[in-house]
Amino acid sequence: MTESLRPAAEKLWNSNYLRVWGANFCLFFSFMLLTPLLPLYLSDTYGASKQEIGFVLSGYTLVALAVRSLSGYIVDSFPRKKVLLLSFFYFALFFAGYILAGTLAFFTIVRTLHGAPFGVATVSNSTVAIDVLPSSRRSEGIGYYGLSNNLATAISPTVALLIYQVWPDFDVLFALSLAVGMGAFVLNCGVKLKARPLLRNLMPLSLDRFILTKGWSQGICIVCFAFSYGVISTYIALYAKEHLGITGGTGLFFFLLALGLILSRLTGSRSLRRGLITRNATVGVLTALCGYLLFAAVHDPWAYYASALIIGLGNGHMFPAFQMMFINLASNNQRGAANSTLLVSWDVGIGLGILLGGVIADHFGFFPAFWAGWAVNGIGAAFFLLYSRGYFLRHRLR
Repeated sequence: MTESLRPAAEKLWNSNYLRVWGANFCLFFSFMLLTPLLPLYLSDTYGASKQEIGFVLSGYTLVALAVRSLSGYIVDSFPRKKVLLLSFFYFALFFAGYILAGTLAFFTIVRTLHGAPFGVATVSNSTVAIDVLPSSRRSEGIGYYGLSNNLATAISPTVALLIYQVWPDFDVLFALSLAVGMGAFVLNCGVKLKARPLLRNLMPLSLDRFILTKGWSQGICIVCFAFSYGVISTYIALYAKEHLGITGGTGLFFFLLALGLILSRLTGSRSLRRGLITRNATVGVLTALCGYLLFAAVHDPWAYYASALIIGLGNGHMFPAFQMMFINLASNNQRGAANSTLLVSWDVGIGLGILLGGVIADHFGFFPAFWAGWAVNGIGAAFFLLYSRGYFLRHRLR
C-alpha cells in the first residue's frame, strides 16, 4: 500500500487531552509544592511535635484512600465533567483554608478534608483522559499521561524550597498552590466530552460498581509493589543520614527516581502503542525488583542513588501497563471503577509499607525492613509472572 493510501494516524495530543494532561500536572504540582515544607510549617507555626505532625499529615492520605474507593462509582454514575470540575474546584479552594487556619486543630480539619476532593480529582481526571484519547492511541496516551504527575513531582518540591529561601512566608506557598489549583480547574473547564448513558440507570448496585472485581489479581500485584515503595520512601531520609552520612541527598534520590520514571514512560509508551502491555509490565516488574534488591543489599552511596534510577525505570514501565490491564478488563462504563481500583491498591500497599515497615524498623532496624520490602515485591513479581499475566490475557475485553 502506498503512503497516500494509508489511513492517517489519529491525533494523540488533541486539545482535550492537552487540557487534562495540563490539569493533572497542575493538580500534583500544587499538592507536591507543600509536601516537603509542611512538617516545618507545623513545627514552626504551631509548635507541633513529631507525633502531632504525623497525625495531621496522615489524615489527608486516609481520607483520600477512603474516597478513592467510592470515586469509581461516582465517576461512572454521574456526569463526568460535573464531577471533574467540582472535585478540582474544591481541591483548589481548600488551599485558602490553610491560609485562614489559626490553630493546629483547624489546620488538621482542613488538611484532612482536603483529601476528599484530591481523591475524586485523581480518579475523575485519569478517567476523562482515557475518554478523550483516540482508541487507537489509548495505550500510548496513558503512558504519556503519567508524565504529567512525574514532572510535577520532580519539579515542585525544588520550586517550593527555592521560593521559601527567597521569601520565607508559608502564605506565599499556600497562595501559589491555590492559584495553580485554580489553573487546573480552568483548564478542565474547556474539556469537551461526548454524552454517555449513566451507569446508575443501567445496572443495579453491586460491588463491581465500586471496585473492579475482575482486576483482583492485578490489584494484589500493585499492593505488593507499593508496599516496597512505602517502606523506602518513608524511612529513606533517616537511613541516609544515620548509615550513609548523607544529609542533603534525599532530594537527589527522588530526582533520580523521577528521572527514571520519565525516561521509561517516554520509551515504554511506544511499545504500549503496539499493544505490548504484558511485555512492558514484565520488564517494569523485573527492573524494579532489581532496584529494590540493590537498595537492600548494598549499603553505599552509589547504590543508594543507582537504585533510585533503576526503581524509577521499573515503575515507569510497570505502572501504565498495569493501568491498561485494568482498563482492558473493564467495560467502557466501568472505567472509573478501573482507575479507582488501581489507585486504591497503590494506596493500600503504601499504607501497609509505612505501617509494617515501621514496626520492623523499630524492632530489628532499617536493613531487615528494606529486605522485607524487597521480599514482598518479589512475591508480587512471582504472582504476576505465574498467574496474573495469564489471567489478564484470558479475561481481557480488548
